[in-house]
Amino acid sequence: MIASDYTTLITNNKTISWQQQLTQSKVDPKKLLEYLKLDIKLLPEIITSSKSFALRAPLAFISRIKKGDVNDPLLKQILPTNEELAINEGFSFDPLAEKDYSPTAGLIHKYQGRVLLITTSACAVNCRYCFRRYFPYSDHRTAKNQREQILTYLRSNSSIKEVILSGGDPLIASDNYLEDLITDLETINNISTLRIHTRLPIMIPDRITSKLLSIITNSRFKIVIVIHCNHAQEIDKNVQQALLLLKNAGVTLLNQAVLLRGVNDSSEALYDLSEKLFINAVLPYYLHLLDLVHGAKHFEVKEQQAISIVKQLANIAPGYLVPKLVKEIPGEKCKTRVF
Repeated sequence: MIASDYTTLITNNKTISWQQQLTQSKVDPKKLLEYLKLDIKLLPEIITSSKSFALRAPLAFISRIKKGDVNDPLLKQILPTNEELAINEGFSFDPLAEKDYSPTAGLIHKYQGRVLLITTSACAVNCRYCFRRYFPYSDHRTAKNQREQILTYLRSNSSIKEVILSGGDPLIASDNYLEDLITDLETINNISTLRIHTRLPIMIPDRITSKLLSIITNSRFKIVIVIHCNHAQEIDKNVQQALLLLKNAGVTLLNQAVLLRGVNDSSEALYDLSEKLFINAVLPYYLHLLDLVHGAKHFEVKEQQAISIVKQLANIAPGYLVPKLVKEIPGEKCKTRVF
């Protein structure tokens, strides 16, 4: 593939299925640098630092990156650097200690009244700050027999009112798989809410298919979709269309972002993000302090600086556009509110 072919692929991206777009998300770093008009001298660093965590991003997302700008906020989220190779004090391979809260394969039960179901290990993008970059997905495969164990656990605990689909990205799963899973979950009377945490409406807007919308509208569950968008530049016309389809299907749309150094660590960037989200029917929900996973220290914004940034945001934005600044502390019964 030469750089001009990359341009053609991006131009024709809307003519192929979301599944085909997904297969193109494993990016050749050399071709990416050529397409974005970046210094080819970056190539050895990218190759070295992506050996254990590949460079992956859909073309739809890459098309929103500014050419010639190595500091573009979207590029920083996906481009491997040598800083990822560091092992830093205070950082961990399992920063949320999730392995301690898994009653059965594929299920994480940390908080009262809700559980997290690992639906897949796959993502459309490898965010370089991902707290699950070392997650043992092989121990959490949800084959049919394991699903029965999960359903048995959910039936035995009547306090569980909400199931959260996570991953990986749960919308990587096919419409048929999701329909089958939701149908099984609907047999459990105490569950009333289904929450889906996903980056797909941002990464591959075409994932919001008519079949998926039909599954959502026909479910007895209250459906909440938490998208993950860190910067206003991530939302283009195709993303806007996908969000409108979800809104019209009756979905409650929330956003969670991660506060990232060099990406969105200013009140102005956060204001632009919140405003653009709200225009598109998404309510800013959480702004997470970085989970301290090895390889992500260069993204860290210290807590006091984060509080200062969000205070500045609160001075220029209405309250409903100010997300809760939170951090996760292993062992706590809920996220810890910082501001």
